[in-house]
Amino acid sequence: MPLHEDHVRESLKQVIDPELFVNIVDLGLIYVVDVVAIEGEEEKYNVNIEMTMTSPMCPAGPQLVSETRKYAGEVESVENVEVKVVMD
Repeated sequence: MPLHEDHVRESLKQVIDPELFVNIVDLGLIYVVDVVAIEGEEEKYNVNIEMTMTSPMCPAGPQLVSETRKYAGEVESVENVEVKVVMD
């Protein structure tokens, strides 16, 4: 079964902002979830995520990025996860 962006976004709902106690998907912090099939590998995918923080100096930033990478990587068929923090 092909991997869809929705599967990754659902997994990312496990990442809770420790200051606001709301998940990062519902907060609107996830801008892009790009699922890319790995050539020559059946049902294996790379996931590229663009996200932002609640503020430029968000003290929870490293934790949110780490958990984003962790939970996206736990989705079945995901091989690699790249997380890019953007502020626009």
